[in-house]
Amino acid sequence: MRQQGWLRILAFLAFSWVAFLLVTVKLVRQQDNTDGDSSQRLAKAIRELDKLHKSNAELSALVMDLNDNPRIDNKKVLLTYIQNSKGGGLNSPSEEYELLRRRIFSNTKELWYYANSELQSLEKEADNGDRIAKIRKNIGEHYMSLLKDVTNLAEIDGHSQWRQQESENLSNLVQKRLKHLQNPFDCAKARKLVCDLNKGCGYGCQLHHVVYCFIVAYATERTLILRSKGWRYSKGGWQDVFLPLSDTCLLPNGETTNRWPGHRNTQVITLPIIDSINPRPPFLPLALPEDLAPRLNILHGDPVVWWIGQFLKYMLRPQPATSNKLNEYAKKVNFQKPIVGVHIRRTDKVGTEAAFHKLDEYMIHVEEYYKYKELSDKVDKKRVYLATDEPKLFSEAKRKYPEYEIIGDEDISKTASISKRYSDQSLSGIITDIHFLSLSDYLVCTFSSQVCRVAYEIMNSLHPDASTMYTSLDDIYYYGGQKRRLHTAVLPHRANGPHEINLQVGDDIAIAGNHWDGYSKGTNLRTKESGLYPTFKVSPKIETARFASYPDVTLSANELQEKKR
Repeated sequence: MRQQGWLRILAFLAFSWVAFLLVTVKLVRQQDNTDGDSSQRLAKAIRELDKLHKSNAELSALVMDLNDNPRIDNKKVLLTYIQNSKGGGLNSPSEEYELLRRRIFSNTKELWYYANSELQSLEKEADNGDRIAKIRKNIGEHYMSLLKDVTNLAEIDGHSQWRQQESENLSNLVQKRLKHLQNPFDCAKARKLVCDLNKGCGYGCQLHHVVYCFIVAYATERTLILRSKGWRYSKGGWQDVFLPLSDTCLLPNGETTNRWPGHRNTQVITLPIIDSINPRPPFLPLALPEDLAPRLNILHGDPVVWWIGQFLKYMLRPQPATSNKLNEYAKKVNFQKPIVGVHIRRTDKVGTEAAFHKLDEYMIHVEEYYKYKELSDKVDKKRVYLATDEPKLFSEAKRKYPEYEIIGDEDISKTASISKRYSDQSLSGIITDIHFLSLSDYLVCTFSSQVCRVAYEIMNSLHPDASTMYTSLDDIYYYGGQKRRLHTAVLPHRANGPHEINLQVGDDIAIAGNHWDGYSKGTNLRTKESGLYPTFKVSPKIETARFASYPDVTLSANELQEKKR
């Protein structure tokens, strides 16, 4: 069975490379219709065809050898082939390889979303629903196995150590830049950006408000001054629970002061909330810095989440007392892995910003995660870290799912009620829940909740790429007040009814959401049509902006060597 898994990987890799080539040739031919250098483009495509044809032949030969020689170490053979084809060693992967690998993973999931949704509908409507349910179950097992095979590519392709090292190097660089920004040589003369922690919203929303301020400060190379005295969550302010954002510069004093946008020579600029900023600068989320975007695009499946996570990493450095509380809580609940974090938001969110979802809807995805994990690892105990503002869910979860160890604190849940939400106990509770949700192996929640999105952002600061370690029951990831999120069509689509839109290769689509049934919704920016389109026919598009580049803040050779150790 193990051999069959490796054969499937080889066959899938061969098929994917050929498919990628066909799309490339098609794109080249389309461009030939409008460009004058068609002969050069076609020649380049033919050269690439020859290379991939040779690679496919080599892979086919490997498959035949493995079929004829069952004793061959399949993993070693595949790893040797990939390393040889890439130049060997731990060199960085190409951007094309990483994007294609992640696209195969994403499209595998989209195919399951579509098949599962259609079969569920048929199951409800058909007389032979039991047979359809069995088919759906079998397809689900195929899907899990295939997803695991695709995931294994990242484990055996020779680049896993590079991914870890590149993530650490990029994170260390950004953290060093933030420390440099926040600790100017002369605070009295430093250019500053003042951010008031007074936005009338919940904890997750306020964290995102500070992140937005910090991004603007980073982009404009101004030291961020956070005014937080009288914070609704803690009257003493930010420094009651987290380390100050600066060791040397905390006062908003300056010779000249103005509101956004001010002038470059204005020493102190006060920033409004993201909903009111005018003019809107190009570097608001979801834009990435031009100098980091190329590296992040190779490293991460959703680079903007990694980017946001870096600001939270700097901001949420706990005070010793906060750190002690988190450590004591971990011991109290015996937090250990494997564990799935489940966040269920009820109270004021339901019916206003989000739909109601039963506990069972979350647990379906928890069970899928553990089935997936059991394909390669023995699971001694299935654990769930439950965070919710509905205390009754703890007893319901323990009663309905006795095979799970439900971890969490009902008292924290009680402090999340509307009447107690802004107490010291509530602040401690929500910090605790977000912390342990982010430490989970997988996250099941609703991205309509900012608490859920914060936990996911922090999770992505803890891993090279955690962009696949979640399931959202409603929204795709977004940032409140963000610029548009885009898809680019990589395959054409002809609308199949009035609810769908047409796509040409190269069209940009402003995304409204993913329906988790194989289709997304959005607006074609070329035709202005709005409607549904198959998600597998598009790829994410990254938008960049010119941020301050901090040329004098770099990682030294000694620092890089130390990190390698």
